[in-house]
Amino acid sequence: MLPDGSFKGKTAFVTGGGTGLGKEMSTMLSKLGANVVISSRRKDVLEKAAAEITEKTGNKVLAVAGDVKDPYSIEKAVDTCISEFGLPNIVINNAAGNFISPSERLSANAWRTIIDIVLNGTALVTLDIGKRLIKAQQGAAFLSITTIYSESGSGFVTPSAAAKAGVECLTKSLASEWGRYGMRFNCIAPGPIYTEGAFSRLDPTGEFMEKVMDYIPAGRLGEKEELANLAMYLVSDYANWITGEIIRFDGGEFYSRAGEFNDLKVVTNEQWDMLEALIRKTKK
Repeated sequence: MLPDGSFKGKTAFVTGGGTGLGKEMSTMLSKLGANVVISSRRKDVLEKAAAEITEKTGNKVLAVAGDVKDPYSIEKAVDTCISEFGLPNIVINNAAGNFISPSERLSANAWRTIIDIVLNGTALVTLDIGKRLIKAQQGAAFLSITTIYSESGSGFVTPSAAAKAGVECLTKSLASEWGRYGMRFNCIAPGPIYTEGAFSRLDPTGEFMEKVMDYIPAGRLGEKEELANLAMYLVSDYANWITGEIIRFDGGEFYSRAGEFNDLKVVTNEQWDMLEALIRKTKK
């Protein structure tokens, strides 16, 4: 959706950039001219993804192993980014962890792992890069990927819901505090978009995918390319006055589930005639 070369001369640092949504966003950043650094724990997956993206775009993509739960690992990953391409102009916090479970079955370690990846990982990456940017007097666009249930909460994914809500609050807080340094902070809160990694842990039987269609007015799941297009706009110079925003991207699912009477969509015209007659009789 952006002109060719929109990110030429810019450096993007993407966590969780080797698979799923992260890989799609990294590919589009590279297509638009950015120097892209993708980071996650699995170096083999990263290197494969980097080679595939470079083959598609013709631009170098740097694979840097890093664990967002570990401040030292983050520091080394960012050091490598700077030595190769310079300080990031674009930071996408996409690394995530999640699985479905009754909350009473969660161990302390399970809870801590999700919080450490999603909330603490986002905070540690953002703080490490942000402090360097302030010292260098350079601005940047930060984007985090959250979820529509950050706002509503959701059973059976409570660690993820709590962590993603924290990321959104972090985003709004830093948008207020660090805007004076030329930094912008936004989130995309997507509904269901199929990626193999996420759905294998959140929908292992495939039943959720079938049922969720009833709640999405658009009648389909989202596409990775659609989210990447929105992400590109938000981290581009065309969105320089957008900061502190949580942009819901869900085909209408959130409001469809929230509306008290939305389930009445199953009522037929004949049944509406009957209901209308009963209502008119009550008025009399």
